Amino acid sequence: MWEPATARIHRRLVDSLYVEAMLLADEARAYFDELGREERDSLGALHRVTFSCESLKVTTRLMHIIAWLLTQRAVDAGELSYGEALRPSRRLGEAPETEDEVFASLPSQAAAIMRSSVELYRRVSRLDTSLDGPVAISPARNMFDRLAASL
Repeated sequence: MWEPATARIHRRLVDSLYVEAMLLADEARAYFDELGREERDSLGALHRVTFSCESLKVTTRLMHIIAWLLTQRAVDAGELSYGEALRPSRRLGEAPETEDEVFASLPSQAAAIMRSSVELYRRVSRLDTSLDGPVAISPARNMFDRLAASL
């Protein structure tokens, strides 16, 4: 069965982002649950609370990302229709923001994980937003797709 090149690209992108999200989730879990304890405990009371809040924000971002990516995989597998994937409950959930000054106030490894989760969330958010608009297909791509369909 023939499928448009954009579907194959989308599938590869979703798979790549899924692997990235799972690796980041594992890194965040290891750091915030184990490795970062010593760093957290060395902080003042207010920064310890900030550290804990930020670890929850990272988790929230990653869970929204992973849920969205799993939805996209379900659409690819035919387990969910494209229309169902556009329901508000299946879209990328809202993620809490982190203020710039917070990054500087926490240990460097915590800040790096936080930044990575924010950047990954922004990339996935752009993909989620792109589902709302018309897909722009160049005339050359349209011809290529028509030619491939005729073979």
